[in-house]
Amino acid sequence: MFRDEGGSFMRPPADWELLPPGDAGLTRRVKDGGPYWLCQETRGRKVFSRGLWAPGSRIAEVRERLAEEREEPAYQRRVAQAGARREKEQDRYVEDFFGAVVSFLRFHPRYEALAASLARAVSAHATPVGSGTVARTKRIPIEQRAEAAVIAWMRHQVTDYDELAIARIKGARRMVRSELAKDSRDLLRAYRVGDERAPEDCPLQIALADPPQDP
Repeated sequence: MFRDEGGSFMRPPADWELLPPGDAGLTRRVKDGGPYWLCQETRGRKVFSRGLWAPGSRIAEVRERLAEEREEPAYQRRVAQAGARREKEQDRYVEDFFGAVVSFLRFHPRYEALAASLARAVSAHATPVGSGTVARTKRIPIEQRAEAAVIAWMRHQVTDYDELAIARIKGARRMVRSELAKDSRDLLRAYRVGDERAPEDCPLQIALADPPQDP
């Protein structure tokens, strides 16, 4: 039983089946072949796909036809070429993002090696395809992505954010993040002007001395 956009409950026809998300080519062809229902779940501000309802016979027919096409050498060559292009594009993006992070940090020459180490750590966490981080969005310029990614990385690796007990009231988590972001920016500012900081006293150098943990 499902609820449509108008709030009414509906049940799919008896001969329909759910095609789970994950195969974009299969989903697209099933949609092109006739009537279907999109199944989505809303959680807060996010909408998650739960698949596609369509006649079971159509799903089976399209799946079989697509499987045969994917066995053809020409198709496999196209897939390999597309994969190679994506890999090159990803390599270029990682390089560009690394440069954007270094530019945002603007550390004093004394800390050039530390800036490179931090940029590598942030890039390794933020740039993988499918990571869902701010670095993967195209809605904001890469300079803003780099800044946001640095602050997010520091929030989890340099501050005690993950251990904090934050009250479950509206705006509390946002306020905590804002305060921690200010602390992180103050720390970065010290490295920009060349303040001397011993590794045993600096949370940033301590975090970079150990393998970073995923938040």
